[in-house]
Amino acid sequence: MSLPGWLPELEELKAYGGDFSRYLDAIYEIFCADFVVSKPVFAGKRLGLKRHPVIQGKEATFWHMISEGHDEAERLPDLRRCERIRWPRPIIENAADTRLKIWREPKGSTTRVLIWFAEAQYLVVLEERKDYTLPWTAYPVEREHQQKKLEQRWERYSQES
Repeated sequence: MSLPGWLPELEELKAYGGDFSRYLDAIYEIFCADFVVSKPVFAGKRLGLKRHPVIQGKEATFWHMISEGHDEAERLPDLRRCERIRWPRPIIENAADTRLKIWREPKGSTTRVLIWFAEAQYLVVLEERKDYTLPWTAYPVEREHQQKKLEQRWERYSQES
């Protein structure tokens, strides 16, 4: 599989000598450079951040991108998510790339935008607000049945549009 040149290399723990504390600080700096310091735009709207709850001084959006779990306070870091911390922004910025499948789905009282990069087995989820869009989460989709479900959701959206 050949990934596009705009998709950065993985940010691996081994580059930090296996020191997870240093690694966490480094990937947080990457996240901040991509979403806090600079202000990316998607579909003409600026990207905001889900800041709360702030855990260990880091915004909720960061934790959603690098960890998994249903309970905010008990999410566990996932190395596959951490390694891909450089991916969400370029995927959002390259939304016009035909390899990306993008669709909207209602979620409660809001609308979520899903950006599915099947080739890289990676999903970025955004949540639309009136004047801005929130990067909600992003993660690798490794299980085949989950990939098939995303493909079905994309197909359903494509047929309705």
